[in-house]
Amino acid sequence: MTSEGSHDFARVRRIVKTDEFSSVFRLRPAQKTAHFVLYTRSNELPHARLGVVVAKRFAPRAVTRNTIKRVTRELFRVAQLPALDCIVRLARPVNAKTGPATTAALKAELRVEIARLFASQAPRAPKVVSP
Repeated sequence: MTSEGSHDFARVRRIVKTDEFSSVFRLRPAQKTAHFVLYTRSNELPHARLGVVVAKRFAPRAVTRNTIKRVTRELFRVAQLPALDCIVRLARPVNAKTGPATTAALKAELRVEIARLFASQAPRAPKVVSP
């Protein structure tokens, strides 16, 4: 772990229990992209929490699944979201088992999609109304 607190992903910032996942999944998706679905629910904590679901059928290789989780956590940390429980779920295949497990192009595409999901949930700056 690094000494900078902003780079860790402590257990309190994760959704880990099955019933916590279920309570967020019961709600309608907040946002969709080509490969991902974001589910959100407000929580009573002073910070946002994240859960990531990457099914083996949509990302057959462990390297790909781990890359998706790593990129998602990284973008979540920098997103500065309000007190929400967020679950990012891979909903469509990102690559085939025959091609490379990860590429720079795939990582870039994942970053764009996941950043778009989190940007939709970020608090908006208040509009300044001039007199």
